[in-house]
Amino acid sequence: MPFNNLQSPSDYLVRADPREPDVRGEFFRDQTAILHSLDFRRLKRKTQVFFDPDNDHICTRIEHVMHVSTIAATICKGLGLDADLAQAIGLGHDIGHAPFGHAGERVLDELLRDVGGFMHEIHGLRVVDHIAGAGNGLNLTWAVRDGIVSHCGERWEQGIEPDPEIKDLDALCGRTHYPSTWEGCVVRVSDKIAYLGRDIEDAIMARMVTVEELPGLLRETVGTTNGEIINSLVLDVIEASLGSGTIAFSDGKHELVSALRDFNYRHIYRAGPIAEYQRHCERILRALTDHLLGLYEHHGMDIEAYRRTSKDLDRWFGGYLAKLGPSYRRRGEEQGLRIVGDYVAGMTDDFALRCYEDLVLPRPIRFR
Repeated sequence: MPFNNLQSPSDYLVRADPREPDVRGEFFRDQTAILHSLDFRRLKRKTQVFFDPDNDHICTRIEHVMHVSTIAATICKGLGLDADLAQAIGLGHDIGHAPFGHAGERVLDELLRDVGGFMHEIHGLRVVDHIAGAGNGLNLTWAVRDGIVSHCGERWEQGIEPDPEIKDLDALCGRTHYPSTWEGCVVRVSDKIAYLGRDIEDAIMARMVTVEELPGLLRETVGTTNGEIINSLVLDVIEASLGSGTIAFSDGKHELVSALRDFNYRHIYRAGPIAEYQRHCERILRALTDHLLGLYEHHGMDIEAYRRTSKDLDRWFGGYLAKLGPSYRRRGEEQGLRIVGDYVAGMTDDFALRCYEDLVLPRPIRFR
């Protein structure tokens, strides 16, 4: 079996706060820490691609991460790898995603340039280390943290293998690095498998595309439903990886996956309805960021000042500062743009809309 991690397993179990082993095992323990966090729970109200939070049939970010975790676990079982590790990475891989999907990520990246921009992979590590748990972090193992920060699903390699180095994860600032475990590589491939077919199902439901418009070779050899696409690609990755010694698609399936990706970009991600929705989302996040930044520049960490304001948004932000303020002070990160960026990135779609309404709509006059 070629899939042996390149360092001692003990290297991957390091936690900032060492704990006594228990019956769950280290990586299953990380799964439970992620699942019980508020940041994970918010994923159920964050957009994957299509914004329709009241439609139970449209994929949300939490459904996507569940797909990734189970796909990755299946591939790992086929390759003799650690399924618990893969599932932990899969569950946590999008915990740093902004509201409104990639539209939210793009506008936050622009707004936060002076503090390093915004990439959800890098921010995901920030969430599990410094924001979750009321600023105490989740104390995850190094292997899971490495998988979260290295999971980039936007690069389309046919095959990948682990980076043999134990990286300084806090120093990473881009998407050019690879995971240091085979399981992390599996999650990176699983991310692609999970969203390609599911996004097509949603687009068909939204009447943006039809089954007949899908590439003919895809319909004939892989399938047209999300289940068929996942099954075909998972089995292909297991077989191709066993044959190549890397986590890979076969030549034929890689060509099909590339064609499917191109189809999705042309007919879904860059289509008119999505672009129009994205413009609205960008305006919302710009307005919230500008308002909160001005508010913080005026009040700083004076929590009582926020409580005395007339807007719910201002009071909610003050509550966030009351809870997370000690963590920011401890790390010397009290600059307004950093704090406001973290707060806005943590919003669900619904909460961002509610905050925007509170910001722009007048309060009714109450008659007794």
